[in-house]
Amino acid sequence: MGIIKSPVLTEKMVNQTDKYNRYGFIVDLHANKLQIKKAVEDLYGVKVVSVRTMIYPAKTKVKYTKRGLQESKQGAYKKAIVQLEEGQSIDFYNA
Repeated sequence: MGIIKSPVLTEKMVNQTDKYNRYGFIVDLHANKLQIKKAVEDLYGVKVVSVRTMIYPAKTKVKYTKRGLQESKQGAYKKAIVQLEEGQSIDFYNA
């Protein structure tokens, strides 16, 4: 699991899965589309039609506490949306 870190299981992603047969994954920040496609095909045994990627930049969070302002940083990550062939699916819950 070097390239694929975790699946994205949000309500929006589940709706896309039902409607368009697309699945979301958090992937390595330096992985390209061909590596992501090969990793999904090898890990789940499915045929990938297309891969879309997006990089989310790092964010600075500020909290107001009794001790004053506290800053923390949320790291950057890359998300991939993978579309499978018609009739194929991935079951995250019973895998």
